[in-house]
Amino acid sequence: MADDKKAVAIMHQFKTLVDQRSNWESHWQQLADYISPRKADITKKRTAGDKRTELVFDGTAIHAAEMLSASLHGMLTNPSSAWFSLRFKNRELDGDDEAKEWLEGVTDVMYSSINRSNFAEAVHEMYSDLVVFGTGVMGIEEDDQNDLRFSTRHIGECYLAEDAEGRVDTVYRKFKMTCIAMRTMFGNDNLPPRLQNMARNEPYKEIELLHAVFPREAYDITQLDSLNKKFASVYIDPHDKITISESGYDELPYVCPRFLKASFERGYGRSPAMTALADTKMLNKMAEVTIRSAQKQVDPPLMLPDDGFMMPIRTVPGGLNYYRSGTRDRIEPLNIGANNSLGLNMEEQRRNAIRSAFYVDQLILSQGPQMTATEVIQRTEEKMRLLGPVLGRLQAEMLQPLIERCYNVLVRNKKFAPAPEFLANSGVEIEYISPLAKAQRLGDVQSAMRLFEMLAPLSQVNPTVFDYVDMDGLAKYIIKVLGVPASTIKSDQQVAQEREARQQQQQQMAEQQEALQTAEAAGKAAPALKALQ
Repeated sequence: MADDKKAVAIMHQFKTLVDQRSNWESHWQQLADYISPRKADITKKRTAGDKRTELVFDGTAIHAAEMLSASLHGMLTNPSSAWFSLRFKNRELDGDDEAKEWLEGVTDVMYSSINRSNFAEAVHEMYSDLVVFGTGVMGIEEDDQNDLRFSTRHIGECYLAEDAEGRVDTVYRKFKMTCIAMRTMFGNDNLPPRLQNMARNEPYKEIELLHAVFPREAYDITQLDSLNKKFASVYIDPHDKITISESGYDELPYVCPRFLKASFERGYGRSPAMTALADTKMLNKMAEVTIRSAQKQVDPPLMLPDDGFMMPIRTVPGGLNYYRSGTRDRIEPLNIGANNSLGLNMEEQRRNAIRSAFYVDQLILSQGPQMTATEVIQRTEEKMRLLGPVLGRLQAEMLQPLIERCYNVLVRNKKFAPAPEFLANSGVEIEYISPLAKAQRLGDVQSAMRLFEMLAPLSQVNPTVFDYVDMDGLAKYIIKVLGVPASTIKSDQQVAQEREARQQQQQQMAEQQEALQTAEAAGKAAPALKALQ
């Protein structure tokens, strides 16, 4: 078993991270109470299956958050369409058929492994955390059956730290696990005596564990064991401060994107839910008051004379109330003078503010009856471009480390076909082709199309104006921006061969035409020559 000094040092570092996160916890709890009740376990500890909507009187914020998270999933990592591709850093290799076929094979294997795993449900859960709490945490591990295994971790159990460049490189996770699961995962001999006894006597009792993943300060890269990898992975029993297991990772096994992030805040991000929290709390209070007002109007309080009726007053259907004969006193409802339209208008203002904070007006296009198809497309692209800042951060903090981690795991497990020898020193980079990424670049394509529209009238005066346009380069750029599958596009070599064959055919036809014209001219000149002779 590892030295306990390491466990004590890690617990000391963990205490620092706990202190740094304490300011966020009450904020997260309020966000969860009003916008994501199923995850309201930050500072409050609830039992499974407990009712969690006691503070919610209006579900606008809940529905808006769900819509934004589902839209991000559909626009960035839609499992039914391609959302990334790989390309060579050396652009000259794009025209080589063998290199392209190998890279397409690598991409297909990655998509197959990702789609076969639990990626779709895990990443959607992470988008929900991202939209509500501003920070998402998802682990990526190797799996014997499906190659990859994803797991989204609740923000309440994760403690983060950044490196000098502002990227998360340290993740501490405090969570619970059953004793029998610990014995299966770590082995009975590696557990402390206390946990061995509990695994034997109370196998399904849950025990707290601490999992720390952080960069190692010193390690030997020539050694291939898990204790000499770039990132350390240490499981600790925080009760006894004993190290249970120590291993390592070649790269950080977590992706920790932040929706928005202030430059002076470290570790955690901010979210649209934080922007909408004040309006959400106000709307819930308004809805509560409106409900009470409606109750008073439907079942109003009654005004009774102090001595005209025999008590008690019965307000149930069919109830009989006795009053003294000869009196004119009657039971009358109290007019409270409620103004329902004012309350409803104020509530709708808050609802619109909440929807705007969650980009609902950007995600749903309000199509008028007079809009043409071109107008719809252009307005959709403009709305997509408004999410550009969000896309840039998610690409840098989520998509890139996620794809790199999956690629490295599959490479180490030898899931790819051997690369051709001439690709030994060729680097590969990521290109994002999701619907949202395409919408960011379609403006350049529209500019190129407008160029043709403006040059067409000029070409009637001067036909050489199109000499300024590189048609081949423009065609390649449009293919790249639109994300057309490589299997449907001809390679540079194939295009060159077809052009050469076409040129030879045209040359042969020209020679045949010239020979025909020569023969025809000779035939016409023969009678004249004969007459002269």
